[in-house]
Amino acid sequence: MQRCGLGIVVMWWTLLGMALAAEQQQSPGEVVRVGHHYFVRYCSACHGVEGRGDGPAASALRTPPADLTRIAQRRGGHFPVAEIVAYIDGRSSVPAHGRREMPVWGERFGEIVGRDALGEAVVQSHLWFLIEYLQAIQQ
Repeated sequence: MQRCGLGIVVMWWTLLGMALAAEQQQSPGEVVRVGHHYFVRYCSACHGVEGRGDGPAASALRTPPADLTRIAQRRGGHFPVAEIVAYIDGRSSVPAHGRREMPVWGERFGEIVGRDALGEAVVQSHLWFLIEYLQAIQQ
């Protein structure tokens, strides 16, 4: 049992190390590439591969998914990082956005990697990659 616990700790430290190293050592182009990979995996079903709101599941939604290439345009040329992080994460309610159809990605990522401090660091890393990608596709 003790051996299993040690293996889990090592695995979490490895994930945390990968997340922190990714943030500190990757070139901007690599960060965007990883963010695109996450975007395709987690977001493109609704928002489309290019982020224009035209994914294959979009027609099944009551509210059409946003065109994510125009976030900054809709906000006078400013990309509101904290607001978009909070919206993607979804664990804290944003009443102004109304009813939420989008998955609560902070919860989903937490289910994958764990809900402790190490898991939270990995969740934040996932969100950071997505934000960097979204900033890169602004028109």
